[in-house]
Amino acid sequence: MLLWVGANHDRAATTLSSVGSTGTVPRLRSALRGKAPGLAVEREWWERGREVVVGLDEVGRGAWAGPLTIGAVVAPKDRRITKVRDSKLLTQSEREALFERIADWAEAWAVGHASHAECDELGMSEAQRLAAHRALAGLGVPADRVLLDGNWDFVGRGTSSLIVRGDRTSLSIAAASVLAKVTRDRLMMAEAHNYPAYDFEFNKGYPCPRHQATLQGLGPTPIHRHRWVFMDGIHWSGVRRYEPPDPQGSLFDVNES
Repeated sequence: MLLWVGANHDRAATTLSSVGSTGTVPRLRSALRGKAPGLAVEREWWERGREVVVGLDEVGRGAWAGPLTIGAVVAPKDRRITKVRDSKLLTQSEREALFERIADWAEAWAVGHASHAECDELGMSEAQRLAAHRALAGLGVPADRVLLDGNWDFVGRGTSSLIVRGDRTSLSIAAASVLAKVTRDRLMMAEAHNYPAYDFEFNKGYPCPRHQATLQGLGPTPIHRHRWVFMDGIHWSGVRRYEPPDPQGSLFDVNES
């Protein structure tokens, strides 16, 4: 099943201003002060004539259930935003409070998904590439440069810049991480109503002892990924185990009498 969520905002703002909040963003905890990501990398590409510089970030790659999700953000040149950090440094309430502020601030933004089934069928690397392409398509504008956190180019179009710890230094990547995390968390909290025994509202589909114990007792739900090695040892409760095709094929013609 194709999962895709996206939105974009097209503005022609010409004045430098701080973005007003649609809600109250908590005061920054002392541990987060002085660790604000900036726009130094984005400015470098703007000065080289790349007008649309996109920050991408991923969540959900290590989850046992639910989609793999990519956020994409085009930062504006002329508006500020405060309190944005890498989503992993923020609490759930802080991320939720920042979501609408980031969406209002961004020149364009989108979120793309690869479903649990696509993660099984394609493998995680290709699923991440698929989700990234969906997020970029959702922006509604072609990217001149794409900024990626880490050292792997999962976009593969010759326009990527790899930034180790980019979610801590690039504002557009950090903003993308928040949009991706909040969007995916909301999807998993909605699934918690369908599968209450699995505590998706708390674990968001990620590994934890209680999640593992529930899987061992009840088996997987229809939104679990089935290619994890851990899944080989659990009760399957009638859910079909995904078996990837043998890359070497069969030595025998199964239709041969």
